[in-house]
Amino acid sequence: MPAQTTVEPKIHIDHVTYAYDGSPVLRDVTLDIPAHAVTVLFGPAGSGKSTLLRLINRLNDLVDGTTLTGRVLLDGQDIYARGMDISALRRRVGMVFALPLPLPGTIRENIIYGPKLAGERDRTRLEEIVVRSLTQAALWDEVKDRLDDPAVALSGGQQQRLCIARSLALEPEVLLLDEPTSGLDPISTAKVEESLFELKQQYTVVIVPHSTQQAARVADFVAFFLMGELVEFRRGKEMFVAPRDKRTEDYITGRFG
Repeated sequence: MPAQTTVEPKIHIDHVTYAYDGSPVLRDVTLDIPAHAVTVLFGPAGSGKSTLLRLINRLNDLVDGTTLTGRVLLDGQDIYARGMDISALRRRVGMVFALPLPLPGTIRENIIYGPKLAGERDRTRLEEIVVRSLTQAALWDEVKDRLDDPAVALSGGQQQRLCIARSLALEPEVLLLDEPTSGLDPISTAKVEESLFELKQQYTVVIVPHSTQQAARVADFVAFFLMGELVEFRRGKEMFVAPRDKRTEDYITGRFG
C-alpha cells in the first residue's frame, strides 16, 4: 500500500526503483512526504535511506551504472523530467551531510557565498541573511561576535550547524539531512535536534537519523526501510509505540540491525 498522510505532500515518491549495476537499492517505493514536518527515514545500513535522500535533489545523476524508474515529484513537478533546471532544484532542496565541510574563509563568508553566487549584492540584505540563517541553525548567539573568524576554527558541532545555516541562506523549501549528528557530542546533537522543531515551521525537513533513539525524538512522520523496501510509514509516536509490521518492531526493539 502506498505510504501516505492526510497532510498535503510536499514531495511524492511514486513507485521508485533505483539500481546500481542491476542490483536494486530501492524497490518500488511510494511515499508522501508532508510539508512543514520532520520526516525520518530509518532502518539498517544499506536499506536505501541515504540513496532516497540523494535522489530528491538529484545528487546521484553522475553515478555510472544506475537506473531509475518511477517519479519524484516536488509540488507536483517531476524533478527528473526533461528540461529540469538542476541548479534551481538544488536551491529549492538543500542538503547537509554527516561530515561538516565548511568552506575556506570566515563564518560570514560561508553564509553569504550561496546568495552572492545567486546574484545577491545588497550588503544590508546579505547581513540580514547571515543573522537569519545562523539564528535558524541555533548558532547566532555563539558566533555573533566572531563572524570574521575562520569557519574552521569552530567546534565540530558548530561547524555542522554552520553547514545547516549555509543551506538555509538560500531559503530552500526542503532541507535534507543525512545523519547530521553522527559525529557530534550529545550537547551539540541536542542543539541540532532542537533547531529542527523551529525549522519545520518554515521548511519541509527530511532526515536520516544516526540512531533509532534520535528518530523517536525528532520525528513527526517515520518511514522504516529494510533492504530497499519501504516496510511501514506512520506518524512518529504511532510507529514507536505500536508498529504494525513485525520487522519494524524487531528493529526498534533491537532484535536485529
